[in-house]
Amino acid sequence: MKEIHVSQITETVARLCQDATHNLPEDVVAALRRAERSEESPLARQVLIEILDNAELARREMLPLCQDTGTAVVFAEVGQDVHIVGGAFADAINAGVAKGYTEGYLRKSIVDKPFSARTNTQDNTPAVVHTEIVPGDGLKLAVMPKGGGCENMSRFAILLPGAGKEGITNFVLRAVEESGGNPCPPVIVGVGIGGTAEYSMTLAKKALTRRVGDHSPDPETAQLEDELLEKVNALGLGPQAVGGRNTALAVHIETYPTHIAALPVAVNLQCHSARFKSAEL
Repeated sequence: MKEIHVSQITETVARLCQDATHNLPEDVVAALRRAERSEESPLARQVLIEILDNAELARREMLPLCQDTGTAVVFAEVGQDVHIVGGAFADAINAGVAKGYTEGYLRKSIVDKPFSARTNTQDNTPAVVHTEIVPGDGLKLAVMPKGGGCENMSRFAILLPGAGKEGITNFVLRAVEESGGNPCPPVIVGVGIGGTAEYSMTLAKKALTRRVGDHSPDPETAQLEDELLEKVNALGLGPQAVGGRNTALAVHIETYPTHIAALPVAVNLQCHSARFKSAEL
């Protein structure tokens, strides 16, 4: 059985927090460049140029891509043959977030007592951690600093089963259109379909971890992704909602079997600063 000391987890998470907030993934940069080349609106094209300039400046100067360095969302794939030693797994992750945000001089945005005092925790902890037990003896950690503007535009509904694909399409389009410029488009649209209420929301968030434009392995779902992307971009919101043809860079859908009486649908939007970094131990 492979042993991993909690200190490795803490150091890895700290590094990923800083890397993610400063370096936009190459797949996102490539998608933004394609959007800039295809954009017909001069104003929208200028917005995309400035977004790309900002990404290059952040990388070169090691500055945050955005002043909102977000909630630290951590995805952990834990091999069933791994033994975590030296302390608690969750504590190690939170220590890494605290270290990364403090030493990286990143904005701390998490408050305790959410409906009353709303006191800042001063180190951006606790993280939101999604843990999955997988075969093998590895540990994969991924950090997604999720900004408030896009996260606040999340939507969830349980549709009647008869609503089908048309109902899902209308729900997703309404979610994007009503969000306007709040999630800082062009966005990546994460959609979770099926499962239960809380699981469909998790699926929508997980959909955002896929490389931009990578389709679902299921042909029917992949077709719906393409159809939704075309319809979302036909809304004409455009980059930063100034108008244009590039409202979204991609639509990613994750599905799961569900109850005969339900059709849960969740939408989670990711802003153009689609920050995400991962590492394996």
